Amino acid sequence: MSWILGVDVGGTFTDFFALNESNGDCHVGKWPSTPSNPAQAILGGLDKLSKQHDIDLGDVTQIAHGTTVGTNALIQRRGGTVVLITTQGFRDLLEIGRQIRPHMYDLHKDNPPPLISRQNRLELDERISADSTVLKAIDPDQLKVLLDSIGSDVNACAVCLLFSFLNPEHEQTVANAVKQKMDGRMHISISSEVQPEFREYERFSTTVLNAYLQPVMSEYIQYLEQGVLQSLPNARLGINQSAGGLMSAERAQAFPIRTALSGPAAGVVGAAFVAKSAVRPNVITLDMGGTSADVALIRNYRADVAYERDVAGFPIRLPMVDIETVGAGGGSIAWFDRDGLLKVGPVSAGADPGPACYERGGDQPTVTDANLILGRLSPDGLIGGDMELSVELAREVFKPISEKLNMSIEQTALGVLGIVVSNMVRTIRTISVERGYDPKEFSLMPFGGAGPLHARNVAADLGMTEIIVPTAPGIVCAEGLIVSDLKEDFVLSHRTLVDGRESEVTRLVVSELLKRAQQWFDAEKVERPKHSLELRVDARYVGQNFELEVPIAHGRELDIQNLPSHEKLREMFFTAHETTYGYFNPEDAVEIVNYRLTARVRRDNKAAPEAVEIRHDQAPVSGSRNAYFDDLGSVETRIYQREDLMPGHVVAGPAIVEQLDTTTPVFPRDRAVVDPAGNLIIQIDAG
Repeated sequence: MSWILGVDVGGTFTDFFALNESNGDCHVGKWPSTPSNPAQAILGGLDKLSKQHDIDLGDVTQIAHGTTVGTNALIQRRGGTVVLITTQGFRDLLEIGRQIRPHMYDLHKDNPPPLISRQNRLELDERISADSTVLKAIDPDQLKVLLDSIGSDVNACAVCLLFSFLNPEHEQTVANAVKQKMDGRMHISISSEVQPEFREYERFSTTVLNAYLQPVMSEYIQYLEQGVLQSLPNARLGINQSAGGLMSAERAQAFPIRTALSGPAAGVVGAAFVAKSAVRPNVITLDMGGTSADVALIRNYRADVAYERDVAGFPIRLPMVDIETVGAGGGSIAWFDRDGLLKVGPVSAGADPGPACYERGGDQPTVTDANLILGRLSPDGLIGGDMELSVELAREVFKPISEKLNMSIEQTALGVLGIVVSNMVRTIRTISVERGYDPKEFSLMPFGGAGPLHARNVAADLGMTEIIVPTAPGIVCAEGLIVSDLKEDFVLSHRTLVDGRESEVTRLVVSELLKRAQQWFDAEKVERPKHSLELRVDARYVGQNFELEVPIAHGRELDIQNLPSHEKLREMFFTAHETTYGYFNPEDAVEIVNYRLTARVRRDNKAAPEAVEIRHDQAPVSGSRNAYFDDLGSVETRIYQREDLMPGHVVAGPAIVEQLDTTTPVFPRDRAVVDPAGNLIIQIDAG
């Protein structure tokens, strides 16, 4: 026996997906999250999972983990105390930024204050030029005085010097001096390692955020590693990255900023895997949990990667799966704004105390309470009945707002769901309509504990006609961790004019990237047949401010003598420019700004699906209850258990499909069928 585990920590629940590599058996599980220390929920859930399904934890060879520790630390401002060492004259760059207002129509809203106080931003009189030559060397005496001024409360250091992405010599000198001075007691981030690209503000910001998270992430991962070592003595721990793909626990401690979207990225990877099983290459994902909803667009089974994002108001320049987030979850609280209008979210009841119906002290009306009132959630509880729900408490917290609105409690609950659906629809439009894609040409794939509950209304508002509900919707993020490859991204900035004379420079830069990738392969002890490489460039017209990513080569090996010619490079850039902007000019000069190489290690845990029997009998009904699907009143609704539904079974609405990790309503006149892979395909009645 050989097992691998995927563990995704959410705001309300921690999800588990276990796969037996020997025979393809899999098991899922959920465990209430422990926000104060997420590792406790992981270790407790592992123990429960092993006992429930008779899994010998000594047979687990790998555990893949999606984490929100870094994101939460940024949102809650509970990172380390950081000192910044930068080039003389640039200590205020983090505050000056790009002088872009955080909100276009709010003249009073400011950017978040820097994470480093001004007194902890130290200047070093050194300079490297734009051609990578040293203009002014570091004075060792000045550096010593500067390091002596660092306060005793500082536990992390960010080193951000000008043009270090071209020549990292000075940053390495400073880092070595800090290590020697602090005797290894301080976490160090240098920009030439964290984000070696041009644009100093984004590079500085990303490096500072990395240093800010290092103390928190190191403490968390070390605690988790100790627990994993005791519970899973033969397992290797991998941490999911924001760009998708796993990295080692050691690299996660060194580069925690790469985990800013760790959990949501795993969900998109899992969704792409499910899309392949359903033979639906184009899907829009809706990952709705207890606190927020994440949406992404997948084309040809792949999600786009973005390189610039704001997390908690701070700019980050790193590859990340292109995801949009909205504060809409099962725990989102309904409240009245100063204008007297009812709002839902972004504040959430979270896991503690949670919605009122959880009977844990919650006293605010939430989306989960609304679903329970409407009969869409079972009063028998969640997680297979392990977590009881109180209809009485849900109605009690909804009573004040229903009286204020002069509506019945059921009408108020429907209104709350309508508002949260509208919030998600607006967010989906930003990643589809606003980028030139028609949602009607995509299938909607809801997952997360609350996604399937609201998918039908979201799809109908967008004009979509098909919904794909995975076999285990609440565990898709954990499943995505199971099917994720090991992955590492490398980048080098080098402005190169694409005019036929760039070949030698390109070969030199790509050779350096391949060298770094090989070093990573060696460190990971990768067998050659399992690895692959993808080479891309960021290109633009000379004079443009923004670049477009252009893929130019991929495969197990890259022949630097056989890279695309300059004519082919220009042609590929023109295609990308026309796709993005609707036009291109073949006469203008084109330049490459960044060279990017992605190294992957294929995982051998994607078991081929076995042939299944297609059923032609009636799907077994487990019961019925009254439920509201609109404001016309409740209707008697058949209840199905997901584990009873086999490929070929048809479910006609009105119906509700219940399972361990979520609930899926099938609206009146809609029709759902179980496909050969076990996915529930819902066809929406457009009439």
